[in-house]
Amino acid sequence: MAGKYKIIFAVWFMSVVNYAERVVIGFTGPSMMQSLHIQPKEFGLLLSSFAFGYFLSQFPGGLIGDRWGARPVLILGPLLWALLTGITGLMASVASLMVVRFCFGLAEGVSIASMYKVVGDSYDMRSRAKALAIWGTAFAVAPAVTGPVVGYLLSNFSWQSVFAMLAVPALIVAGMNYTVFAHADDVRSPPKHSPQTDRISLSLVRDLFHEPSIWLIGGAYCLWNMAFWGFLGWMPSYLAMERHIDIKAAGVLGGIPYLFAVIGVVLTGWLGSGPFYRHRPSLLAATYLLSGASLYAAYAAENLTYSLFGLSSAAFFIYAGLSAYGMVVLDLAPTKIRGIYSGIVSTIGQLGSITAPAIIGYLVSATGMFTSGFVFMILALSGAAAFALALVPFSSVRKPDIGATIALDQGMTDA
Repeated sequence: MAGKYKIIFAVWFMSVVNYAERVVIGFTGPSMMQSLHIQPKEFGLLLSSFAFGYFLSQFPGGLIGDRWGARPVLILGPLLWALLTGITGLMASVASLMVVRFCFGLAEGVSIASMYKVVGDSYDMRSRAKALAIWGTAFAVAPAVTGPVVGYLLSNFSWQSVFAMLAVPALIVAGMNYTVFAHADDVRSPPKHSPQTDRISLSLVRDLFHEPSIWLIGGAYCLWNMAFWGFLGWMPSYLAMERHIDIKAAGVLGGIPYLFAVIGVVLTGWLGSGPFYRHRPSLLAATYLLSGASLYAAYAAENLTYSLFGLSSAAFFIYAGLSAYGMVVLDLAPTKIRGIYSGIVSTIGQLGSITAPAIIGYLVSATGMFTSGFVFMILALSGAAAFALALVPFSSVRKPDIGATIALDQGMTDA
């Protein structure tokens, strides 16, 4: 059991650093745009360049994790993050920044499927909900901490120096992961391969694309990502540009909603392992709908205080959706190819993170207001809720014999 705690803490800390280095560009955005004379439309493309690299690396990351094990990815990946985060501050044009952010997306995207694989392999279905809730708090803690820290750093250092400083945590992660995963008994070794098992595995992977459930959860994740990355990438700029607060305050105030996000993730973990254990897709849909309602309240607010209340509510439910999503994915994923299944779903989902920042940037530039950006995110969350509700018949908890998904597991066992 001690090994399991070490694993979930390592995955949690890795995710904190992963997301902190990913979202720092959102908090430094106003400074970068002013320093390099970047327009909102160009900044949206810059945000999307990371997402495109992240998108391309999802399936390869899952394949590597299933065939050669999660350990190499979780140890070597953070070293690349450190390098690419550090050199971001050396770039002086939009084009060079886009290249670096694209490569950074590749480096970070390879890791996510291996993290899902480690959690799925180390915890059973019921305890997995609590493990995912613990892990999920990392995605809220990162921006909650990053906002105030970056706001303070920007008041004393240039944005270029901030990126250089944030390369250090990734080096710490690499060392910690080597200590934890190099000798962790709870991390399963990859199976031995033979031509027969490789052929069967490829056949099963091909069959996954005929599973309606993988497209439904992928579609829900794609639409949620549109709102998530719109929220994550543009909220500090929204507070600075539309609510007219200074950059340092934007960093501090921008971190407040993420404190509520931590509560949302933990609460959803409890609901998913308790009252909603057999209704996880419905829980997922509810978080999406409430996220959209909260975003509307945030933008419609007459003053900054009420807007922050709405943004905090939106963060609560958006991050609650992240926790519920993880439960549904691992419930549906065939045991022997969790990494590949997670990678495919994440690949579909990342289409949302690629398109959303650029679309919102274009809408803001075209209209001079954030109204259309908020409408876009609300509509995306409504669509995500519809996909999630369509998953109810496929839930492996509600209906254990879910057809092809269980058949995939059986095929691997027979092999």
